[in-house]
Amino acid sequence: MSALLQTELGSLALLARGKVRDIYALSEQPESDLVFVATDRISAFDHVLGSGIPDKGKILTQLSLFWFDFLKDLAPNHLVTAEVREFPAGLQPYAEQLEGRTMIVRRARMFPVECVARGYLSGSGWKDYRTTGAVCGIALPSGLRESDKLPEPIFTPAAKVNTGGHDENISFTRVVETVGQETADRLRELTLAIYEKASEYAASRGVILADTKFEFGLIDGRIALADEVLTPDSSRYWPADQYRPGGPTPSFDKQYVRDYLESIGWNKRAPAPALPAEVVARTRDKYLQAYELLTRHRM
Repeated sequence: MSALLQTELGSLALLARGKVRDIYALSEQPESDLVFVATDRISAFDHVLGSGIPDKGKILTQLSLFWFDFLKDLAPNHLVTAEVREFPAGLQPYAEQLEGRTMIVRRARMFPVECVARGYLSGSGWKDYRTTGAVCGIALPSGLRESDKLPEPIFTPAAKVNTGGHDENISFTRVVETVGQETADRLRELTLAIYEKASEYAASRGVILADTKFEFGLIDGRIALADEVLTPDSSRYWPADQYRPGGPTPSFDKQYVRDYLESIGWNKRAPAPALPAEVVARTRDKYLQAYELLTRHRM
């Protein structure tokens, strides 16, 4: 079983090759729709690793499609179609490569803010809390432990730092300064409403949605969900039956990969190492398990 690490779509203009997605313009028109292809690349500590995870791109895409449909009453999204048979003729020679992992989407004017919702104290939120007793300027009760459930979900936005591509936790005031009060209020409202609906559903499937991040943009003047949504790459999913607050919690995301890389003492500088076959296989299983639990479908 091989992993797709890079795509080439003939004469289509490659706009970006991110950590996971290759993004193409469907035509030369300035407002052309985009082709989002989710590869099987996997990153950790801001580096793309030397090994891919077979089918990871398909899992991410199919899970995003599930959630786009599930959330359509709360927020419009950028999806045009994910049915390869509906793609333009120029993409048909690449149908086998694109199948299951590709979306044609509307071009959105993206907000420069990562919209993060947290229902549990983990990751960078836990680090901030240990230092300041707050997350993104939101004061939290004293005495909370790692992985504790918060009194209520909180909106903890982030922005990209120009150097290094890291996410930087920012205050709501910074969001207001960046996009204006009305838009900031709407982004917070949407983020928390989507988190609440998604976390309630996940809980019914035996999964805790600890935190997640969304990206929004303007399409035809309306705020729309874009990029991916509620995947193990953008969310922290925990198996409910293994939840034990007071320390790290087993997860369906790539924390297992991060733990492996820490165990071998990688200095987190390029070149990134390849992963052993057993780490690749177990990571794939985690992504698949999350998909199957949440969607009730098998790949």
